[in-house]
Amino acid sequence: MTDQRDRNSTILEGKTGVILGVANKRSLAWGCARSLADAGMKLALTYANDRLGDAVRRLAEECPGSITLPCDVTKPDEIGEAFRTIGDEFGHLDTIVHAIAFAKREELQGNFFDTSKEGYMLAHEVSAYSLTAVTRAALPLMEERQGSIITLSYIGADRVVPNYNVMGIAKAALEASVRYLAADVGPRGVRVNASSAGPIRTLSASGVRDFNTMLDQIAEKAPLRRNVTAEEVGDACLFLAGPHSRGITGTTLYVDAGYHVMGV
Repeated sequence: MTDQRDRNSTILEGKTGVILGVANKRSLAWGCARSLADAGMKLALTYANDRLGDAVRRLAEECPGSITLPCDVTKPDEIGEAFRTIGDEFGHLDTIVHAIAFAKREELQGNFFDTSKEGYMLAHEVSAYSLTAVTRAALPLMEERQGSIITLSYIGADRVVPNYNVMGIAKAALEASVRYLAADVGPRGVRVNASSAGPIRTLSASGVRDFNTMLDQIAEKAPLRRNVTAEEVGDACLFLAGPHSRGITGTTLYVDAGYHVMGV
């Protein structure tokens, strides 16, 4: 039997994409990068600062033809420069994977009402508003390409998840942004969707208090009786980037072993 990845090996050949948020091999962004690269897409991988640059450049070596460049989404000039560089290198852009989220560690525990104004605003700027800023900068490269913009969310956007706190509020804003952006850019042939992944043991997830308990509870209650993997999230990203999802926009696709359908 032909392996699924063999069947997908050329589905995105000739396409280009940018992955924002790759940090290491355990990150969901890397799972998306691998699935898209394996399907033939040429990628740009961004990093937020020099401290992360070396790690991202090493990862890029595993994605033939990829480039790396800085893009701190809290700096509008840097976003603009990043997409100008991508335009010069690729000429056009077919896919954006927005896999960026951040909240202060101290905001991811205790009571939500103790969230500081500074922490609230920072979480929204990085985790939600950046999708709008990136879309605006990238749109000239995506028009007439039947482009696809994909962001990563979590069920904490519409349910209370203990200790997720301000990040849940930011993810709710992110999912609302997906719908509004989809309405804006749809007439230009660009789709915008979110993938809501189940919890996965990543570096960023380690900042959520009692995360291991959360993993155990979901594996016990999800219909598939297990947690999901970064590879599965990556393959969902491949679907949303590819031609088989050409009629889908403004939606949130759950990749969580079915946990979102349960009442507990």
